Amino acid sequence: MKRSRLRLFKFTSMTISVFGVLMIIATVIVLAYIGIERISSTISTNVDKGSLYDEYAQLQKEYQDLEIDYDSTKKTIYESGNKDLMEKYINAEIKLVEAKSALDDVQSALSTNKPIPEIKNRLQTAKLKLKEARDSLASLKS
Repeated sequence: MKRSRLRLFKFTSMTISVFGVLMIIATVIVLAYIGIERISSTISTNVDKGSLYDEYAQLQKEYQDLEIDYDSTKKTIYESGNKDLMEKYINAEIKLVEAKSALDDVQSALSTNKPIPEIKNRLQTAKLKLKEARDSLASLKS
């Protein structure tokens, strides 16, 4: 009888020890999974933001090219002395200022680590404002 109790005690304590080790291993696996998930999430967010930075740089380049076109057109219009064209130019230049403001909004969102959908929304607005400025300049030149 004593032997059977001793075996039962050994078996029970061994079972508890095995379950304890399994619980520790399971906890380590879960924590490792959570850590890896966070790291991969951070990496994918950085990659997404990298492409947004590239898109912003492209829009910035387009803006600079457009600004050069505006400056050359301004010189031509003011040399002609046509008041109607000067007024149209001023209205078109307002569109260029709006485009610059939209680009500044994108830069602000990128530098303050806003959520990606917010940055994409601001990029779309900047694209729209650049298109409006480009269209205004094209109608002014025609």
